[in-house]
Amino acid sequence: MSAPVSVDASPTPVETASTPVNVESAITVIAAVLTVLLTAVAFWLSYEHLQEVAAAHGMAEAVARSWAWPATVDLFIVIGELLILRASLAHKVDWWAILLVTAGDGASIALNVAGVGKDANALDYVVAAVPPVAALLAFGALMRQVHAYLAGRSATGETHPSTGVEHPSTPVEVSSDRPPATPSGPPVIEADPGPEHPALPAGVEAASTPVDAEPVEVDARSTAVDLCMPVVYGNRVDQLVRALYGMHFTQPSTTRMTLAMGAAGLGTSPSTARTARSRVRAREPYLADFPGALRVEAV
Repeated sequence: MSAPVSVDASPTPVETASTPVNVESAITVIAAVLTVLLTAVAFWLSYEHLQEVAAAHGMAEAVARSWAWPATVDLFIVIGELLILRASLAHKVDWWAILLVTAGDGASIALNVAGVGKDANALDYVVAAVPPVAALLAFGALMRQVHAYLAGRSATGETHPSTGVEHPSTPVEVSSDRPPATPSGPPVIEADPGPEHPALPAGVEAASTPVDAEPVEVDARSTAVDLCMPVVYGNRVDQLVRALYGMHFTQPSTTRMTLAMGAAGLGTSPSTARTARSRVRAREPYLADFPGALRVEAV
């Protein structure tokens, strides 16, 4: 007998697989913090420079107004970026939001550069243009990270395993395709005991077999419809006469039909019996090929 094989159940693979996730999370947090810091610094530099421009052009004595005026330019960038984020989460394109960001950022860069003056050095213009450009890029990067975070949470919430609500509908579909049950006729009481009938000829058995020797494969859902549907009789006398055909595979005589009718409480009228037999033969013509009974009676 071989010795049992030992299995190593150490959690090393799980710890190794979780390490990249931890590193990725740490990098994401650091990038988000730095992006927020860069956005705040860039907006502060741009905002303060625009306040100096406003103070140098008519608002020197109105300090509160000079500090509020840059908001009429920089807040267009914030509003536009937030609207772009909303449209992105809805898988749409908000051209009005893009126009707001373009107008706000263009105005901020132009005013920061123009506030330097005409005779300034080229590097002074670059220094003035860097804060609004950095504010635009940093705020866009921040909105992108927020979008990725919200999209990740939305995707996680949509991947729950299925609760299996659709499965109970399967039995209903199967049961709806079943053929209607053939109504059973009244119980027939054999009241004319006679000699035992001989075996049926081979021709009669072949005529009553509706299925080929090699049946063609048919879709299971349409089998009950494509094959011969059972004949349903609404008249009780017709049902009784048809049952006599199925019991003995011979032509039911008038005496046998009237005795069965009397036992079922349907009267004993010979004409009613013969009329019912005619109706059954008309609906199922192949029944006329059945052999007659041994006892020949007047009809």
